[in-house]
Amino acid sequence: MKIAVLPGDGIGKDVTEVCLPVFEKLSLPIELYFGDLGWEFWKKEGTPVPERTWQLINECDTVLVGAVTSKPQEKAEQELNKELQNSGLKYVSPVIQLRQRLNLFANIRPIYSIYREKSQDFPKFDFTVIRENTEGLYAGLDFYPIPNKLYEFVQKRHSIQHAWQMKKPEDGAISCRLITRDGLCRLLRYSYELAQKKGIKKIIWADKPNVMRSSGQFVLDLIKEIGKDYPKIECEVKNVDAVAMWMVKKPEQFEMIICENQFGDILSDLGAGIMGGLGLAASANIGKNKSYFEPVHGSAPKYEGKNIVNPSAMFLTISMMLEHTGYLDEANRIKKAVFEVINLRKCVTKDLNGSATTIEMAKSIIERC
Repeated sequence: MKIAVLPGDGIGKDVTEVCLPVFEKLSLPIELYFGDLGWEFWKKEGTPVPERTWQLINECDTVLVGAVTSKPQEKAEQELNKELQNSGLKYVSPVIQLRQRLNLFANIRPIYSIYREKSQDFPKFDFTVIRENTEGLYAGLDFYPIPNKLYEFVQKRHSIQHAWQMKKPEDGAISCRLITRDGLCRLLRYSYELAQKKGIKKIIWADKPNVMRSSGQFVLDLIKEIGKDYPKIECEVKNVDAVAMWMVKKPEQFEMIICENQFGDILSDLGAGIMGGLGLAASANIGKNKSYFEPVHGSAPKYEGKNIVNPSAMFLTISMMLEHTGYLDEANRIKKAVFEVINLRKCVTKDLNGSATTIEMAKSIIERC
C-alpha cells in the first residue's frame, strides 16, 4: 500500500515524525511518500496544495495529513511573498480542497471513553459522528456583499415577512445551506451500511427541522426513502441542540449520529471534549475512490517544536486508516496501545496531567504495539 504523507504545518509535522515509526514496528507492507501541503507553500507559491501534491495523491492509495493552518483571506493575502501580492490569488483551505476535489463526502469521528475507571456519573461510551463533508453551510456559498439577484430575492422576502434593514447589498452578508439529493443519499447509504456492518440498530439524524423547515423536510423525505432499504435499522430525527446536551449528559445512549456539514463539525468537536480533548480525536474522510486521514487538533503553531503535545490523536488516526484499508489486527493493536499508555498514566503529556514529552509518549505507545 502506498501512503501519501503530508505533514503540513505546526505540530502536524511534530506528531507525524514521532508516530510514523509505528509502521515499521508492525512490519506492514507499506510505502510512505512525502508531499508538500500547508501555509509555507501558500506564502511561497500562492497555493497551499501545489499541483505536484495532487499528482502524488493520485498515485497513492490513501493520504495521511498532519495538520494545516488556515487564516482569513485578508491575513492570507498579507502573508504572501511580495511578488505574489495583489495578484488576485484566493486562499482556500487545504482541507476543503482535499474534501471537495477528491469528493470525500463522509467525515468519520469516533467518540469513545478511553479511561478505564468509569463511575456511574461517567459511564463508558462508544459511538460515531458522521458528518457530511462537501455541502451544507460549508458549501462555499458565502457572500459579502450580497450578489444583486440574491439581494433582490431577499428584499422581496423582507417585504412579506421581516424587518431586515438593508438599503444596499453592502449592508448584509449571506450564507446558503446547500443540501443535494446526490450528496445526502450517498451519505445516508454509507451510514446505513456502516451501521449494518457494526450491528447498530438505531441511528440519529441531528438537524433543526423545526427552524429550517423546507431543507429539513427535504432531508426527512430522503431518510424515509433510503431507510426502506434498511428495515432493521431505525433512524430517529432529533434537534441538534438537544443532541449536543445529551452527548454531555448521557453519551452512552448513542451509537451513531449523522449530520450536515456545520452541525457535524460542532458535534464532533463536542465529542472530542467528552473524550478528554482534541489530543485524543482522530478523523477519516471517505469517498467512493479516495480517502484521507487526519488528527483533529489542528496545527497549533504556538506549540510547534516544543515537544509537549499529545501524539495520541495521530496514532488513533493511523489506526483508523489501517482499519479502513483492511489491516484490522494492526489497527486494534495501535488503539489498544494508546489506551494502555493513557490508563497507566506513567508516560503521558501535560494535557493528560502528565509530564512526558511528545517523543517519550510516542515511544511508549510504539513499544506496546
